[in-house]
Amino acid sequence: MSVKKQIEEWFEHFHTYPEVSYKEYETTKKISQLLQGMEVAHHTFDDVTGVIAEIGEGDRILAVRADMDALWQEVDGVFRANHSCGHDANMSMVLGALSYLLDKPLGSRIRFIFQPAEEKGNGALAMIERGAVDGVSHLFGIHLRPQEEIPFGKVSPAIHHGAAIFLEGRVIGVDAHGARPHQGKNALDPIFAISQFVKSLHFSPYEAYSAKLTKVMAGSDNVNIIPGTATFAMDIRAQSNVVLESLREQIEKGIQTIRELHGVEITFEWTDYTPAAEVSEEAANIAEKAIIATVGKEALSSAIITSGSDDFHFYTIKRPHLKATMLGIGADLSPGLHHPHMAFNREALYIGAKVLAETLQKASFLD
Repeated sequence: MSVKKQIEEWFEHFHTYPEVSYKEYETTKKISQLLQGMEVAHHTFDDVTGVIAEIGEGDRILAVRADMDALWQEVDGVFRANHSCGHDANMSMVLGALSYLLDKPLGSRIRFIFQPAEEKGNGALAMIERGAVDGVSHLFGIHLRPQEEIPFGKVSPAIHHGAAIFLEGRVIGVDAHGARPHQGKNALDPIFAISQFVKSLHFSPYEAYSAKLTKVMAGSDNVNIIPGTATFAMDIRAQSNVVLESLREQIEKGIQTIRELHGVEITFEWTDYTPAAEVSEEAANIAEKAIIATVGKEALSSAIITSGSDDFHFYTIKRPHLKATMLGIGADLSPGLHHPHMAFNREALYIGAKVLAETLQKASFLD
């Protein structure tokens, strides 16, 4: 069977059987079976999902990462696991690249990291803790891109993701009758104050950033009760890690001031932090040469800058010596990533696998 046909079959399998973060049990088993069939050395873990495989020889190691998990979302009125972020495609392209490389000369060892829980924002950390990038000099990733970024046939050597963090909070005031607001402490007032406060935060206009409320829950079936408790959530993003940290500090100070002003208790915690990309120029240059060699100069796209985030960048945050980049594959993907009915041109899988294989082979022969 041709590698292209195998890639199509792998994608169909992963797409048909999605699994959410840290529950990718059957996905882990399937990848392990495929690697066993290819006679590729690999191992799994007793305490977490994921697979690490390796080919080639030598002291030098480079690596590539594929994320495995699906989202949990509503699809046609039913909540279920759904591969609307394209991780089924990422796994298929990485397995395809591995297949292409089995018959190619290599100048170093190449490690294949099949990582769980990217959507949780901490699967990369789990792999780092388990030695996935120990001894690795260069790290590559790959991801399909929506059509508004690059069209089908174009390939980018780097994706500059932004940083993101989420806040979940709770306001604790005092319930009151709607006719007697002075007897209580309305939990909604400080939440509205927080909403207005984050709109007043300003940084350089050359920096991309945003902070906004994404969830507010308060009250009951009785509309004549002023709610004393409420929960809320915020989504905070920035294109740089420095700006995100400044946003975080100012939001904490603002909440403290609003808490004192309204005389209520406000508790909160920060969750699911993912850092902005730290792209290696050297790694991106390797990918650029591989793109040109595989699909031609006309297919080469410039680096992609996106407000989306990816826990791939924890690898470079935690291991600063790593030279890393993530390739972006044009696929006419629409309506967009995370849309429940996301679709794309599946010929992009073949292009991505070929370009990734060429990138890894070129990187393996670096001095």
